[in-house]
Amino acid sequence: MKTIKKSYCALSFIAAILVAAVVLFSPGAARSVYATDIGDDVLSDEASGETDEPLDARDDINNGLLSVTVNNEDGSVSAPIRALLVLTVIAVAPSLLIMLTSYTRVIVVLHFVRTAIGTQTSPPNQVMAGLALFLTFFIMWPTFQEINEQAIQPMDNGDISVEQAIEAAQLPLRDFMYGETMEKDLQLFMEIDGQEYPDDMTLEDYYEVPFTTVVPAFIISELRYAFEMGFLIYIPFIVIDMIVASVLMSMGMMMLPPTTISLPFKILLFILADGWNLLIGSLVRTFQ
Repeated sequence: MKTIKKSYCALSFIAAILVAAVVLFSPGAARSVYATDIGDDVLSDEASGETDEPLDARDDINNGLLSVTVNNEDGSVSAPIRALLVLTVIAVAPSLLIMLTSYTRVIVVLHFVRTAIGTQTSPPNQVMAGLALFLTFFIMWPTFQEINEQAIQPMDNGDISVEQAIEAAQLPLRDFMYGETMEKDLQLFMEIDGQEYPDDMTLEDYYEVPFTTVVPAFIISELRYAFEMGFLIYIPFIVIDMIVASVLMSMGMMMLPPTTISLPFKILLFILADGWNLLIGSLVRTFQ
């Protein structure tokens, strides 16, 4: 498994380098207009019969410091800058995925289930993370579509700037967080930030709250929901542990660990109750 992980990381790193090299060094339609090309002293004199050609970059007395690069007639973002933005988004994508989506609640609840049953390594961490990731995509897909339509596509077409795209992308995330953030958590961070919390906060007041205040309040609320669900998940398995421990004590088998006997019964209970279907269905419905 370690060898597979190392090979996967190496291939991913090589692929990223190849993509960056192709984007940065591929021939494009960019053209450069130098500061020395502007002015009457560099234009040809029709009377002298000279041709009207721009000066070569080697003749630029400013060494290209005052050059303007235009990718096309619309002046959209050039390919190297776009590649830099994409690589930046990829670098911060894990943090954004964990902190701004339903991933936190899903992964914490799944770990509570595994701990309550008593299987320490089954399902393994890779399976748990993969299941949480695809459940997050399923839950957040409408929000991702809105971000794509309102922010990514207009920015890619050159209709809005990068700053406007970031502001537009915040609106669908705010709408998702609004229904999942507890009022007292939002009030806590507003008071810490020195902001005045209105008694009856409306949706318009919510949009006025800084995004940096909404995000930690959302995370705290997600952890609270996850721990509440974890408590409810633990109850039936604790009952089984108590029954098994009482039976072993009455039989005088005090040296036998109760968890060794109760584990098969907990797994059987989880299977008979169709636990995965019940758990995943209830977990997804908490976001609807």
